[in-house]
Amino acid sequence: MAKKTTIYDIARELNITVSTVSRALNNISTISESTRNAVMETAKRLNYRPNKVASSLTSGKTYIIGVLLPSAQIQFFASVIHALEKYLKSFGYSILLYQTNESLESEKNGISTLLEAQVDGIIASMSLETQEVSHFLKVKEEGKPLIIFDRTHDDLQHTPTVKIDDEQAGYIVTKHLLDKGYKNIAYITTKHGIKIFKERYEGYLRALEEAKRPINQAYSLFGELTVEGGYEGTQTLLKLRDKPDAIIGGDDYVALGIIRALHENKITPPTVGVIGFANQNFSEHIIPSLSTIDQQAIKMGKECAKMFLKIIESNTADKNNIEPVILEPLLLARESTDR
Repeated sequence: MAKKTTIYDIARELNITVSTVSRALNNISTISESTRNAVMETAKRLNYRPNKVASSLTSGKTYIIGVLLPSAQIQFFASVIHALEKYLKSFGYSILLYQTNESLESEKNGISTLLEAQVDGIIASMSLETQEVSHFLKVKEEGKPLIIFDRTHDDLQHTPTVKIDDEQAGYIVTKHLLDKGYKNIAYITTKHGIKIFKERYEGYLRALEEAKRPINQAYSLFGELTVEGGYEGTQTLLKLRDKPDAIIGGDDYVALGIIRALHENKITPPTVGVIGFANQNFSEHIIPSLSTIDQQAIKMGKECAKMFLKIIESNTADKNNIEPVILEPLLLARESTDR
């Protein structure tokens, strides 16, 4: 096995002290530009790789951030990760990703795994199964920063968060449908008690009450947050005597199932209006194109990164005394509601 290059080899090559090499590699301002360049060029020529384990023991930091999320296959979360990683990389941080696949048990294992990996902090979005949050409190107990994005929880209300105004998002989509002339608006969402989905539903109810529209309980269906959930819910709604003339999906996947069920029943949106949340990749490419809410995934990722760096650099004992970041939901009106 080839011998690994160390800072001692670089010092010997340049006939300078080991401490000078170390300061040059760490970009300490007391080192001259010519010395720093010589060290960097020699390090590159000798294929030097810094020993991160030794560095972390000295500094107490690994420069690795744990990211816990439901699924990287969902475009919204993938976009958040992309922006988050890109921003943190410019400050010398890497991310360690753990997917829960919407499982509470996997989420608990993920927290333990990331803490065992000695990450400098954890940025997380909860699984649909998450009702209690004691496993997240372990992060705080270890004195590490914890940031929750998108899917939040009332029992973590003093934890730094980045999210959209979900109640306003629910209001916006309902008001959009009302403004387009739809009157009997149904809502298909998840049966899981995740806060953001409750808030979106509350926004839906607020818009109906404001418009003095009756609240028809038969129009509110709570099932799975999947294409199949949207499909099955729509089949149920179409059996009603007073059928809805518009349907809101809890996310774009639910909305896709709604459109599929309508097509099978010879109904093409916007005859019945359909709208979702999250602006997934497919949303603008299906026929008809899907109206939806843009949750500003790229901005959310950047804001999570900025918040983490703010906590790290503040050196404050209270890592929770950080103002939440609430982003504006953006309506993308497309063909599925263009009546």
